[in-house]
Amino acid sequence: MTWTALIPPAAGVLLAPLLFGIINRTKAFFAGRRGQPLLQLYHDVLKLLRKGVTYSRTTTWVFRAGPITGLAAVLAALALVPMGGVPAPLSFAGDLLLFAYLLGLMRFVTVLAALDTGSSFEGMGASREVCFSALAEPALLFGLAAVAMETRTLSLSGMLAVTPESWRSQGPALGLVTVALGVVLLAENARIPVDDPNTHLELTMIHEVMVLDHGGPDLAFILYGAALKLWVMGALLVGLAVPLRIGHALLDAGVFLCGMLVLGIVIGVVESSMARLRLVGVPKLLVGATALAVLALVLVLR
Repeated sequence: MTWTALIPPAAGVLLAPLLFGIINRTKAFFAGRRGQPLLQLYHDVLKLLRKGVTYSRTTTWVFRAGPITGLAAVLAALALVPMGGVPAPLSFAGDLLLFAYLLGLMRFVTVLAALDTGSSFEGMGASREVCFSALAEPALLFGLAAVAMETRTLSLSGMLAVTPESWRSQGPALGLVTVALGVVLLAENARIPVDDPNTHLELTMIHEVMVLDHGGPDLAFILYGAALKLWVMGALLVGLAVPLRIGHALLDAGVFLCGMLVLGIVIGVVESSMARLRLVGVPKLLVGATALAVLALVLVLR
């Protein structure tokens, strides 16, 4: 492993919270406001790390282990994701399955922590989270399968090293996968139109309602883990949608970071231009994303 393999995880660890700042500033621009500082999430995490924690007597060790386990899972997933043309430090055949399972583990421990509180509201949010995630996972796996068949590799570092030649030969299929992964990114990260990260109405909250009882360092781990999850999902999308490969690690990393900047702006535009879907409409959106991913796989196999 060379030093360039450390660039992807280092960039994710340092810059993931900045992606939230870009999204918030974009939304503020469309709303005619100044908005939060770009580094607001960094300040929030550092402030929470200095605070104490209060635990309910009804919770067990499961509630306390949820945030740190989820953060550890997404950090491990970060080590599997390349930065466009820069390979990840951990790369082996079949690591795409480990990537999906690590994200599933993060979701699982978050749901368990929410259920451990005994709160009806958190249980309701956990139920919705599991339902929508079960519908999003097929779109993710079928989309990755289509890219794997096109690139003839089962490693994320090889799959996301997509070149312009791949887009010229399988442009429609890769375009469908890009759209499907975009929907999965919004669903997995609790963004509009699937969920509203800024809502405070318990009856409509999904992810945010599951972390209502967390505070202090536990909430800091959750916020930072959410930023890392958005980063790794965005890395999949940017690695696929931006096929420019220069051959120099630093230049390729620069191209990737520009792609992440554009992704943050696009997410902000989407959240500014449309409303959240009704809960009954979310499954239709996710099933549609799965259908696009399946169609892409068929186009690659034909």
